[in-house]
Amino acid sequence: MRILHLPKWYPHRYDDQDGDFIERHVAAIAAAAGPGAQLAVVFAAVARGPLASFIEEDIDLAGPVPTWRYYYRARPTGWGPLDQLLKLGLWLACQRRGYRAVRRHWGGAGPDLVHAHVLLRTGLAAWWLKARRGIPYLITEHWTLYLPARVAQVGWWRRLLTRAVVRRAAALHAVSQVLADALGALGARAMRTAVIANVVDANLFRPVAAGADDPDQARRLLHVAAHHDRVKNLSGVLRVVAALRPAWPGLRLRVAGYGPDEATLRRYAAELGLLADGTVVFLGKLPHAAVAAEMAQATALVSFSRAETFGVVLLEARACGRPVVATRMGSVPELFAPEGAFGLLVAPDDEAALARALAEVLAHPEQFDGARLRADAAARCSPAAVGAAFWALYAEVVS
Repeated sequence: MRILHLPKWYPHRYDDQDGDFIERHVAAIAAAAGPGAQLAVVFAAVARGPLASFIEEDIDLAGPVPTWRYYYRARPTGWGPLDQLLKLGLWLACQRRGYRAVRRHWGGAGPDLVHAHVLLRTGLAAWWLKARRGIPYLITEHWTLYLPARVAQVGWWRRLLTRAVVRRAAALHAVSQVLADALGALGARAMRTAVIANVVDANLFRPVAAGADDPDQARRLLHVAAHHDRVKNLSGVLRVVAALRPAWPGLRLRVAGYGPDEATLRRYAAELGLLADGTVVFLGKLPHAAVAAEMAQATALVSFSRAETFGVVLLEARACGRPVVATRMGSVPELFAPEGAFGLLVAPDDEAALARALAEVLAHPEQFDGARLRADAAARCSPAAVGAAFWALYAEVVS
């Protein structure tokens, strides 16, 4: 079986963590592949710097999955309305070039299945290949845009096209049941629907012995998320930490991540007086190994997000044997059943409830069984289990 992956997000020359959860899906699928199976990835994105030509190509044939990455100019002419149309044309040109390169790599053979990751443009490309060449396609969705908390932002044209693309897919895969249900509520239903988790590397994310010279560990919180405050609500976490500080001397919040609101959030933390004494430390963008080390040393992970389709960091903390205080929304309740076993959940935007939950975890972290936390994460999210689930879905679709 030959599988062509078309991701909307994928690690690239400008950001090696953008869409890395999709890359982990592809790696798990490759690791679980049987003899003779072939995979390839074609990815295209707007360049974040100057290009010598309209399109540049990076080819990686050394890894387990041959990958073609294309970058196209952000401002082909410098005139906004025309550039929007030209960028769509450049993206399509990248897809066409990548498809032909993959066929040459496979000795002239085309894919048996196209796997499009994250709507909408990739799904339209997969639909076109089905119409032209009869190749079935599968859609994977991760995006919080389709959850009830954000679906009002989906315009009528996107709803229409989403329904059309998904209905013509051989299968729809969502990373959580709540996301699959949300797409169904929009009328985006395929012949088959599967829920397969994101991947957690339990070899990397694992418990470690507490450092004897680390007195802060007993009251250290960790926040790991993109700095998009409208969705992740880190500003709410900062206010809660400021309110807790008098009752918890030495309380620490370590913040890992990056994004468009980073500078604003740093200024806000300074205004709250959280930076001067080290109560809050912004760690910036960290490699996965550094995130794992931070999780293993934290008392708990805190997430005050207003929308989550999966929340892989919540399960990574679980793999480290650490509880989570998170919001009861999106996919989180289904990943934290039975409630209270893996952490504490609060209502979105309820800062008083978040303060109470954090105080309880800080006072009694022993109430959570670290071995049970880790075992659950390994069972749900191991690369082997995820890869096997995808190949079972592929076999069903192609047959």
